[in-house]
Amino acid sequence: MKGILLTGDKPIIPEGTKMVPVFIMGKKYLVPETLTIQKALEYVGYQLIRGCGCRGGICGACATVYRIMGEHKLYFGLACQTVIKENMVLTQIPFYPYKRKIHDIDNLEPTAETMAKIYPEIMKCVGCNTCTRACPMDIKVMDYINAAIRGDIEKCAKLSLDCIMCGLCTSRCPAQITHYNVGILARRLTGAKIFKRADHLKVRVQEIQSGKFDPFLKELIEVNEEELRRRYVEEREWEPLDSKEKGWKPQDQRYL
Repeated sequence: MKGILLTGDKPIIPEGTKMVPVFIMGKKYLVPETLTIQKALEYVGYQLIRGCGCRGGICGACATVYRIMGEHKLYFGLACQTVIKENMVLTQIPFYPYKRKIHDIDNLEPTAETMAKIYPEIMKCVGCNTCTRACPMDIKVMDYINAAIRGDIEKCAKLSLDCIMCGLCTSRCPAQITHYNVGILARRLTGAKIFKRADHLKVRVQEIQSGKFDPFLKELIEVNEEELRRRYVEEREWEPLDSKEKGWKPQDQRYL
C-alpha cells in the first residue's frame, strides 16, 4: 500500500485518506483523520522529545486538553490514544504539579484516619464523578477515593491499580484532590500492612543480600551488547503466556 511513512511508530497513511483541519499552538494544519494527536504532531513537523513516553497508553506522559472549534466544552485525553477530530484545538500539558507528601510507611496504619491526615482534601469530595469520566483507563476513580474515605484501603488499592499517573482526573476535580497519589499510598499500605508477606520473597531477598547473584551480574556487565541481545532474544526461555501450570520454572535454572 502506498502512503506517507511517518516517524515515531511509523504509521502508513493510505492514499485517499481525508485531511482535516486541527489547530496546534494556535496555527491551523491539515492532517490525516486517522492519526492520533501524537502522530499528528509529528506529521506537521513537531519533534517530540518530552511527554511522549511509551506511546501506548501506559506511561501517562502525554496528557492533552482540547476543544472542538465552536463548542464550549473542554475535552481531556492522552495524545497517544486520542484520534484527532476536525477543527480540534490542541493544548499539550507538560506535567501536573502537586505538593509532595513525605511519609514513613513503617509508621502508618491502613486506616481512614491515615488517608485523611496525609490527603485531607479527599474529605471534600462532592461525588461529581468527573474524575472517573476523565480517566483514559476507565478506572473508577471516584469509587477508590470513596474507599479511601471509608478506610477500605485494600479496595482503594485494587481499584486504582491500573492508574498511569497522567493527572487528568486531578485536572477536573473541583476539590483539587490528587487522586493518583491517594491510590499510590493505598497500594503501598496494602502491600506493607495488609497483604501477607510471601515466604519465597523472603528467601530471594536473603539470597540477594548474601551475594548469590553477584557473579552473574558481574558477567552481564562485562559482556558486549551483541552478546546481551543474543542471550535475551535467542536463548531466553520464556514462560508460556497460556500456561496454567503453577510453579513453572525454566529448564536452565542457573540464575534461580
